[in-house]
Parts: sequence; structure tokens; C-alpha cells
Amino acid sequence: MTNPPPAPEPADTAAPAPEPAPVGTEAPAPVEGPTSPGTRQPRPTLRSDLRASLPDGLVALAVTAAVFAVLYVRIRDKSSSTVSVMPFMADVGGFWMYFLSQAFGWSALLWAWGTVILGLLLSGPRPGRLPLSGPRPGRLPLSGPRLERLHRTTSLNTIALIAAHALLFAAELIRHDTAGWNSALATALTEAFVPGGYDSGTGRIAIPVGQAALYLAVPLGLLFYVRHRIGPRTWRILHRCVIVVYVLSVWHTLLYGTNVWYDGWFRTSVWLLQLPIAALLLLRLLRPARRSEKLSARPGDSSGSRTGWALRLGGRLTVAGVLVALVAVVVSGNDGGRTVPPDDTSSSHNHD
Repeated sequence: MTNPPPAPEPADTAAPAPEPAPVGTEAPAPVEGPTSPGTRQPRPTLRSDLRASLPDGLVALAVTAAVFAVLYVRIRDKSSSTVSVMPFMADVGGFWMYFLSQAFGWSALLWAWGTVILGLLLSGPRPGRLPLSGPRPGRLPLSGPRLERLHRTTSLNTIALIAAHALLFAAELIRHDTAGWNSALATALTEAFVPGGYDSGTGRIAIPVGQAALYLAVPLGLLFYVRHRIGPRTWRILHRCVIVVYVLSVWHTLLYGTNVWYDGWFRTSVWLLQLPIAALLLLRLLRPARRSEKLSARPGDSSGSRTGWALRLGGRLTVAGVLVALVAVVVSGNDGGRTVPPDDTSSSHNHD
């Protein structure tokens, strides 16, 4: 399906936003390296970005290994809330694959956070110390094109980390299934990848939320590489849905992450990390680069203009409200979550 290119917008004092990158929010399409006048740079491809993502992927694996080591030690010492939620998992050797799945989940959330931050920085108002035309004395050592490529590679690695998290969860289910291998495989794949297939406790909601994040992240990330076929207007609309992937990922973590099962500093830290994203998103909405996205002083005369103005105003007010709510949660340290372990945790978080 090919969409006609959008009509050119009127000239504005602000430069139009360049084409966005895969996961985050509308980062510009990169131009790698110095460009001489009249030189056309090749379009970034999935193959080239996969090669470029290798160093970032190795860092992600190292972080995952470190998280796994911390989880392993805390389970062994019985200092993790996971043992309170699921006492049978105190057998650290018997459930190491589940803890590895958890480690990949935390790395995926961290990489998604960094990807969204980069996308918002590259698409919103440009900070004075963020060079987008090349390195300059006294500024950050990374040029704009390199940051844009990093945004793309972290998005690809985020997808890989989410997939590893889900596959290891399915593998753990297979390991502890006493049925035949074909039946165990079918059951595990259904519970891990089919919405509604996991019907135990909190997982009835948390697992489909995580599945939705995975199934949206893959196409929204990879559509970047065919954006010239679907048209820039369609691409921009789809790309703005990426923030939904991140929200679903955080929601899945807070619902199902036994490490943040109860109120405390660790759970509050997860909320704290959302403050810069909400602030950057609000700044992006208040100071858009495209003239058509600006909030006019008053709505236009036509019904279409009035509707668009109302939607833009509603979006800004919603994000501002979310930012205020996040500050309240961080300051209070209470988001309405669990405060004390229940007497019987088996019915609320059962992985069998």
C-alpha cells in the first residue's frame, strides 16, 4: 500500500522535523558521516543497522548478565521479594532459567527507556549541547547522525531483548511441565505467546500486556526500513504509537515483576525513571518542530481545525497530568501497590 506524499506545509521560522527513526518518537532519518554538496547518502537498511547494533547488543548482554547475577544472589540469600511471592522459587538452581528471563526483561525495559529518551531528544527541541551537525569543541563527543544511528540500534536490540525474555519464559514452562515434550511445547507456546493462554493469577492481565508490547514493538520498529514505501505521513502516524509499547512494557513490569511486587525504593525507582520521559514528551508537544502540530492561539473556523486543536490541547493536558501524577507517586513512594505479603501468595502469582 502506497500513500501519496503529504502536501507541503507553509514555511515557518522553525525547521521542519526530519524523518523519524524506529523506536522512540520521531527521530530524524540519519545522514552518516560528513556530506559534501550534491552527495546523496545511502538510505539506512536493516542489514547495515543490524551490523551496527552488535556493540550495543554486547553491552546489553553484559548488563543482562550483571542483572542475572544480582537476582541469583538475592534469591539465594532470600532477600528478594520474589521468595515472598513464590516461596517455591527459593530453589535458585531449579529456577535459574526463570531468573534469566527476568534479567532479560529488565534489560529490555532499560533499553526501551534509553531508546525513547533518544527519540524524544532527537525529535523535540534540540538542546544546545546536543550537536546534530557534527562534533564541536566543548560539546558531546557524539554527532547527531551517530546518535540517530544509536537510536535505531538500541531499538533493534530492545526487540531482541523482549523476544529473549518471552522465549526464556516459555522454555521455563517447558522444563517444569511433566507432560510429553510435544504437549509441553504446545502449552508453553500458548501461555507465553497467545493472549489469554496464560490463565493463572496476575498473569491473566500481565502476560497479555507484555505480549501486546512485543507484538507492537516488532512491526513499529521494522516499518522504519520501508517508510519510503508506506509514505511519510503514514509512517509518522504509526511511529507515534511507539510510546504505547513503552507504556505497556512498564505496566507489564509493575504488574508481574516480583522484584517490584511490593511498595519500596525499587518500585519507586521504576516510577522515577518515567519522569524524564514524561517531561521530554511534554516539551516535545509544547514546542513541536512542525508548524501543523503547534497549538494555535485560537481554534480555526472549520470543524476539522477545531477538532485538531482540541486533540492537540487534550494531548498536552494529558501528558502534563501524567507528569504531575508521577511526581506525586515518587514523592509519596506509594502507587497503590501491595504493602504487605498476603497470607497465601499461590493464588495471586502462580507460574505452575
